[in-house]
Amino acid sequence: MKHYESVFILNPVLSEKQVGETVKKYEDFLKSKGSEIISKEDWGLKKLAYPIQNKKSGFYHLIEFKSNGENINQFELEFKRDERIMRYLTVSLDKHGISWAEKRRNKNKKSKK
Repeated sequence: MKHYESVFILNPVLSEKQVGETVKKYEDFLKSKGSEIISKEDWGLKKLAYPIQNKKSGFYHLIEFKSNGENINQFELEFKRDERIMRYLTVSLDKHGISWAEKRRNKNKKSKK
């Protein structure tokens, strides 16, 4: 299984409950395909660099996971079908990306304490 990281931007008109349900949908999808979720981060509502679908902000979320390569196409197809998702990016992490992600997770854990 390879290591992946997916960042997606949700429509800013969604309520907190709807945002939570959407994120849970993608977590459940990954788990149903046998993927292992390593971490997830809610980056909150952020201003966009340029308008997307006439929106100037969006809710950012990151999910770091291990999965088989065949699951990624299906995962991204789910993003394309969901009108709540404005943009997404899924990348495969190499050893340097994995170590950087670990440092980010540890830094976030320390800052939350």
